[in-house]
Amino acid sequence: MVILPLADSALPLSRPATVGNRVFDAMRQAIIQLQLRPGDPLSEAEMARQFGVSRQPVREAFIKLAEVGLVEIRPQRGTSVVMISRREVENARFIREAIEGAVVRKATEEASAGHHDRLDALVERQIAANRAGDLAEFLRLDENFHQAIAEAADCEHAWRLLENLKAQMDRVRYLSLSDATPIETLIGQHKVIAEAIRRGDADAAEAEMRQHLSEILKSLPIVAEAHRDWFTK
Repeated sequence: MVILPLADSALPLSRPATVGNRVFDAMRQAIIQLQLRPGDPLSEAEMARQFGVSRQPVREAFIKLAEVGLVEIRPQRGTSVVMISRREVENARFIREAIEGAVVRKATEEASAGHHDRLDALVERQIAANRAGDLAEFLRLDENFHQAIAEAADCEHAWRLLENLKAQMDRVRYLSLSDATPIETLIGQHKVIAEAIRRGDADAAEAEMRQHLSEILKSLPIVAEAHRDWFTK
């Protein structure tokens, strides 16, 4: 079984830094980045051993992962990583587009100069991560970019809702970066969104955000065909 380190990196502000939350974040990342693959069985005892913690925080993490649709807990039959559902991905994308379209419009009205500079800096760091071939770092910065827009719009609660909603999407997004969607395309879209927010053009910012979040609809069939065994029939 893959060895999963319990990272000391900062958790999202929405969650306190408990052992259970750290285990949850580490496992969520491992599932999204396919270290733990769809259909893989999960052992509470084995995870506790790998993380060097008791079984209680692992049990808590399993429950939270089940709530966001990444793990299936079946009494008497065991726990496993959930297969990827195209329907769930498409539904999550639809809801995310509606929420983030509204959030980015609000950001164009409320973002400060500091927010503008942060978005520009995140785009530059994404470019650097891409040049270094660091896919995991790019995805982390991509997450930070969208969260920064929510913060600029004073809509952190909306982002917390999206964090859980988009869990199914994130595995496809990870696969699509190597199989379907060029990272340069995503960075270019981020740059255009940041520029529209800076100049206060809400229509352009929303239109580009919707286009950006629709990229997964192009890559989803390609990813599903390339990784049939990881998708529900």
